[in-house]
Amino acid sequence: MNYADIKSYDVANGTGVRVSLFVSGCTHHCKNCFNQETWDFSYGKPFTEKEIDFIIEACKPSYISGLSLLGGEPMEYVNQMGLLPLVRRFKEAYPDKTIWCYTGYDFTEYILPKMCKEWEFTPELLSYFDIMVDGKFIEEEKDLNLKFRGSRNQRIIDVQKSLATGQLVLWDEKGAFF
Repeated sequence: MNYADIKSYDVANGTGVRVSLFVSGCTHHCKNCFNQETWDFSYGKPFTEKEIDFIIEACKPSYISGLSLLGGEPMEYVNQMGLLPLVRRFKEAYPDKTIWCYTGYDFTEYILPKMCKEWEFTPELLSYFDIMVDGKFIEEEKDLNLKFRGSRNQRIIDVQKSLATGQLVLWDEKGAFF
């Protein structure tokens, strides 16, 4: 897996101050994507143990609320394989901090019925995610007033509650992880 960037202080991609990892590789190619250079799977640098160590250390301060995974597309097969060691270590080190994952894939229509059955990494990866923002960016649905997403079709999903109940549970900001 390659990555495009690591931001040590990000307040736009999830609640609180977060560390954000932008992975490389995306097959969605959304019109007017904010990060088109990350569509190429070979863009950026190789994601190694060194980067995992850096992210784990960057998440250490108490003012860091968690880790956000963006792209590119974190849920592409090769990226899932690359992210699993990171999220394992993150949750082991910081069980009370959150992981947000941004994906163009639909949680209920594709990730649960297809990826979870066909890709060995997906169920474990989801077990570490607290929040998932799903859905492709759609230019015609763009809304600059939305929190944590770019277009109205995208949903903010409470992953653990959804997995526990077997039903889609949207994130409630009132019960947010601040």
